[in-house]
Amino acid sequence: MQAAANAAQKAMGPTGDITIDTKYENKEDGSTMRALAWFGNQDVRMIDAPRPKITNDDDVILRITGTTICGSDLHLYNAEILALQKGDILGHEFMGRVDEVGPNVKNLKKGQRVVVSFQVACGFCDYCKQGLSSFCDNTNDSSLMNTMYGQRDAGFFGYSHFTGGFAGGQAEYVRVPYGENNCLPVPDSVPDEKALYLSDVLPTSYHCVTDTGVTEGDVVGIWGLGPIGLTAAKFCQIKGAKRIIGIDRVPERLAFARDVLGIETLDFSQHSDVAVKILEMVPRGLDKALDCGTFHEPKTLLHKVEKALMLETDVSETANECIKSVRKMGSVGLISAYAGFTNHFNIGALMEKGVRFIGNGQAPVHKYWKEIMGHIEDGSFDPLFIVSHRFTLEDFPELYKKFQARKGGVEKVFVQTRFSDSKVVGPPLSKIADL
Repeated sequence: MQAAANAAQKAMGPTGDITIDTKYENKEDGSTMRALAWFGNQDVRMIDAPRPKITNDDDVILRITGTTICGSDLHLYNAEILALQKGDILGHEFMGRVDEVGPNVKNLKKGQRVVVSFQVACGFCDYCKQGLSSFCDNTNDSSLMNTMYGQRDAGFFGYSHFTGGFAGGQAEYVRVPYGENNCLPVPDSVPDEKALYLSDVLPTSYHCVTDTGVTEGDVVGIWGLGPIGLTAAKFCQIKGAKRIIGIDRVPERLAFARDVLGIETLDFSQHSDVAVKILEMVPRGLDKALDCGTFHEPKTLLHKVEKALMLETDVSETANECIKSVRKMGSVGLISAYAGFTNHFNIGALMEKGVRFIGNGQAPVHKYWKEIMGHIEDGSFDPLFIVSHRFTLEDFPELYKKFQARKGGVEKVFVQTRFSDSKVVGPPLSKIADL
């Protein structure tokens, strides 16, 4: 359903009318909310958008009490994900309090605290019945994804019409379809600042580790020491990995991985051939390699040119390094959000070495979030170790710039709204201008 163009009008300037397909119906009283919307390459703006209302009997409307920015949001920011429309509301990682429920919703009540999975899952298809919520058959109507991939993922919040066009949670309110299935109640003992990341980053990193098969005694290489890579390293330690090597080029990330997690690190900017260096460190080769990095930052001139000319959408450099670095019959897991096509992929080494090359897929949050919540409740896992800052909702446009530039050590952040609890857990509120 199309919403009125006034959802974006205040942020548009002289660009003319924009029709926004928000996937929800607007409140009849004309009430609005603050939300972050996409308008083009590196152009995101805070707007006054219509508040959503109950559209289907299974819906839940949330007042957002915590949201954040994710590395995969940068693919949207840089216009690298297909089927974005001007005025789309962003944000796939959020939580809040129940504001309204549809007549079919029986297990949630107004005021209840919940965290929402980044995927919209129906709860009754074959994949959902197995907890594989990210592969739901019924919530993504993108014919483009079906054409490119042969099948469709689940719908995702705030991640373009390639994943269903659902309005996201970098906003004050959000409509959650199939609310009973996609909202996890949060115990009173777990503050928002710890529960929020069950929406994406924690299940995603845990899925990468488990799906790739990390076991006790393994030697593991992790490409990318952002929040996903750091939490994956922590989960590898919990799984009993004997040795972990983190690969990145950001000095603060490398130092954090060494000092806080106690893992080995490798600055890839100091080595012309990362795989050669890793094989010097681990002559037999890694047992497991986890690609927790990104496809949008090519290292070599060849890939920079091909990407600039749109001869490829994704870059194969990290995948090739992983394949060369693992031992014969080793495993490579891709949790980095690859989306399209790449050139120069080393398919020969993959075949000849017998490498198990595993596309982890988008993490099925529902499969893991209760288990991880248990670890948070009993204190065996504390997500706050990856949280670097706290900001306000209005900071989002500038936060995207800072996050992309990795200014001020910004990693995983907690973004508060006017509905957030006044009691602050974790980092205090920062001023975005000070970074």
